[in-house]
Amino acid sequence: MYDACRQRVWAYATARAGRQIADEVVSETFAIAWRRIGDVPEPALPWLLGVARNVLREGHRAEVRRAEVAEELWQHAPGPAGDVAEQVAERLGVLRALAGLSADDREILILTAWQGLTPRDAARVLGCSKTAFRVRLHRARRRLQQAVEQDGPQRAAAAPARTPRTERDQGVERVGHAA
Repeated sequence: MYDACRQRVWAYATARAGRQIADEVVSETFAIAWRRIGDVPEPALPWLLGVARNVLREGHRAEVRRAEVAEELWQHAPGPAGDVAEQVAERLGVLRALAGLSADDREILILTAWQGLTPRDAARVLGCSKTAFRVRLHRARRRLQQAVEQDGPQRAAAAPARTPRTERDQGVERVGHAA
């Protein structure tokens, strides 16, 4: 069970909380599975992902760390050029829109888009029926699309051509160093 599912549980934890605590979540998930080995159904993956979800819920620190990492990446991203800039801007717009969704909507989209789970398996992870999951998925996709559409015009009007990303770009001079 561990060899068959470890990578998928780790990928799920990484997508939800980042690499910093993914190993910890995987360890705790399989420790729980070992203690409750008689309760683990076949296939085990949806059950294990449900356990990982509960482990993640216990700590709010995963959400805080994800926000800090996203902010740091945004601040240090290089200024792209040409068509690549458009692609990066679109991708960042989608990621911003995704980050603006509720935790439940993000999880639904992550389970299907990044984890590649079927609606049936994703419903088992969330502890709901397949029909309820499909409705929630449809609504989450619609909210994501609306958020992306709302972000587009605002980003185009408000974004400068290039944001300074280093102290030198911002005109900050360190003591003992020339600009």
